[in-house]
Amino acid sequence: MTQTLLLFVVVLLASMVAGLIRVKRGPTSSDRMLAAQLMGTTGVAILLLLSEAISRPALLDVALVFALLAAVTGIAFVQRYHAMETGEQE
Repeated sequence: MTQTLLLFVVVLLASMVAGLIRVKRGPTSSDRMLAAQLMGTTGVAILLLLSEAISRPALLDVALVFALLAAVTGIAFVQRYHAMETGEQE
């Protein structure tokens, strides 16, 4: 079972590499933000799998914090993007 979980971690790490490429190339800031969200979600999944594979329940707390930070980052991006589109000052 542990070998399977670690194999999934490797696959998710490959997904993160693809996300990094999109963040670097991204043509628009929205593309970069979506790639960053993908990386955040993938990071949470990796932490959850590692928590189960190596029996470290503390990684669940770290995954929860990452998930919250990813949500806050997405909300901040949307608010900033909306302010730029409407010309509002913060």
